[in-house]
Amino acid sequence: MKLVYAAVAAMMFVAAPAFAAAPAAPISLNAKNGAVSFDHSKHAKVDCTKCHADAAGGKLAPLGKEKGHAMCLDCHKAEAKGPSKCNECHKKA
Repeated sequence: MKLVYAAVAAMMFVAAPAFAAAPAAPISLNAKNGAVSFDHSKHAKVDCTKCHADAAGGKLAPLGKEKGHAMCLDCHKAEAKGPSKCNECHKKA
């Protein structure tokens, strides 16, 4: 029985980062040609480590034009989902 409890505890420990709370509202990423709105809820099926340091949503590396486009635009094009034109992401205030 102790083995069962240990197994359940281990699974919960491993799965806990998957349940880390993402921001409830979209976040705004500032850019020279207009802010980009990012809605975590629309990316719930994407592996967190594609953008963050770890599955718990660790620190996101600073995004510049090249890194932002590599992470976001390239993925949108590869998955054939989401915006892929400049003005579809970048909105001037």
